Amino acid sequence: MARTVVIGAGMGAMAAAARLAVAGHRVTVYERARTHGGAVRRLERDGFGFDTGPGLLYLPAVWRDLFVKTGREPLEECVALTEVDPAVRHVFADGTSVLLPGGSRAGTVDALDSALGPGAGERWSELLGRGRRTWEATRRPLLEEPLTDAGDRARLGADPYPAPRRGLLRRRAPFLSEIARAELRDPRLVALLESHALAHGLDPRRTPASAAVLPYLEQTFGTWYVGGGMRALADAVYERCLARGVEFRFGTAVSRIAVEGGRAAGVELADGSRVGADTVVCGIDPRPMYGGRASAADGGPGYAAGRLTVLLALRGPRPEDAVHRTVVHTRGPGGVARAVTVLRPGDPSLVPDAEHESVVLSVTVPPHRAGAAGPPA
Repeated sequence: MARTVVIGAGMGAMAAAARLAVAGHRVTVYERARTHGGAVRRLERDGFGFDTGPGLLYLPAVWRDLFVKTGREPLEECVALTEVDPAVRHVFADGTSVLLPGGSRAGTVDALDSALGPGAGERWSELLGRGRRTWEATRRPLLEEPLTDAGDRARLGADPYPAPRRGLLRRRAPFLSEIARAELRDPRLVALLESHALAHGLDPRRTPASAAVLPYLEQTFGTWYVGGGMRALADAVYERCLARGVEFRFGTAVSRIAVEGGRAAGVELADGSRVGADTVVCGIDPRPMYGGRASAADGGPGYAAGRLTVLLALRGPRPEDAVHRTVVHTRGPGGVARAVTVLRPGDPSLVPDAEHESVVLSVTVPPHRAGAAGPPA
């Protein structure tokens, strides 16, 4: 039985721990925080509950597969899943808005044509068709099969976005914002595409064109809400880990990965002690574990994006016509894309009674160098 150390108790790290335990490894998870879930947290106060991390679930098949492969109870027996429909309302800077259905390509085309003018839906559909080809090129090596050789890694070495031909040449636009302007043309469609990158904390000006796969996944596989909030999913994954014999050491930070003979041989903890292991899985940015810096936020090169979240406990019942998710688009100084996301889940478990509402507003802070003041709002 191999000794395996997993660094971090975020969602991906716990999923890896559960699978390793089922494969026969003796798994111990070291987490510097006092709880599991990483960014998937929950704040409760005065009868209100709020997701302080992501509030919606995309690509639920990944989690269904995890629960099928690690135990008898499927995902739907562990958490309550509901598809969000309509999926989202987008409100653009010029005042126009569009309500997009969940999981319907034809319905999305019709909605965009009606709101933004004839041809808007077709241009969006064509771009998502290229997002589909990106998904087909990356699905197996990223989600379904291990990277076993150099050939597998080579497939992920270049941006797989299939840029359309321009005259006799095929030019690949390197960034999402560039393909948005070139292929969508309408600034509202550009904002729609860029908002998918912003929702993941990415800067569209520096995000690879293959991120066009994000709206494709949402439109194809739907948007899902976990009853009680996303923290309920984190709790279910944690319980699955415990059921498979995974041990957790909370409040225990790992300072570095110990390397011997060119391979990981264990970890060194913040208190100076060492834990030996046959395998080490790093569920966080691995650079600090080898003496590097994690990101610009820690003083490294490049830019760091942040997120501002506002939790609202409101008096008054949720309106019957309220949409679960609304995205409000704006442009900051220099034309930097911004999008404010408003989540109104209407979940009775998140409020003290039917005469109150729990709402979460969030916005990605434009990337800026660490220590430097960002542009004015």
